[in-house]
Amino acid sequence: MQIQYVLEVCGTGFFAISGSLAANDKAQPDWFGASFIGFITSIGGGSLRDILLGCYPLVWVHDINFIFAVIFGVILSSIFFKILIRLRRTFFLFDTIGIAMFTIVGTEKAISFGVHPMIAAIMGMFSAVMGGVIRDVLTNEIPIIFKKEIYATACLAGAICYLLLDHFGLERNVNFLLSAAIIISIRIIAVKKNLSLPKFIKGD
Repeated sequence: MQIQYVLEVCGTGFFAISGSLAANDKAQPDWFGASFIGFITSIGGGSLRDILLGCYPLVWVHDINFIFAVIFGVILSSIFFKILIRLRRTFFLFDTIGIAMFTIVGTEKAISFGVHPMIAAIMGMFSAVMGGVIRDVLTNEIPIIFKKEIYATACLAGAICYLLLDHFGLERNVNFLLSAAIIISIRIIAVKKNLSLPKFIKGD
């Protein structure tokens, strides 16, 4: 079983947990509502990537394991909700692991379609962040990419790192894990140290 496939399925599960936790924390929906938010969070970015790349059927349509991953993630978040919601950092952790996995998977998939490496890096970033953007819109939150946190930038850095290491011939599975670890590290350090990019327009 390829590491790309394992990462994509695991990332789907992590995003389902992230989405259903966000839904419960915001609106306390029923099982369908929480599952819907978890599902959209999980497949939103990957679906957008596949549509832009012209890859059909969409990955979750032809592989039932992705649906199982969503269901498993939603059930886990329900069973352990009280524990997870008390540990506020857990939501951040699941989201961070999810974006790391989806960034590298998206970049790798775009490269397999023969696009320019820079486009592949952007596709990787889209795979990672767009599900969260849809989740935030549906739960009436300002999407995190519009906040000062280093989020999409970390994904882009990880995607570029993957492309560079791939260019120099690093073994594929090692490259996947190392590049994903870089994204996770950037996110954790940025949040812990309260780092952010310069504002587009500085206030008075």
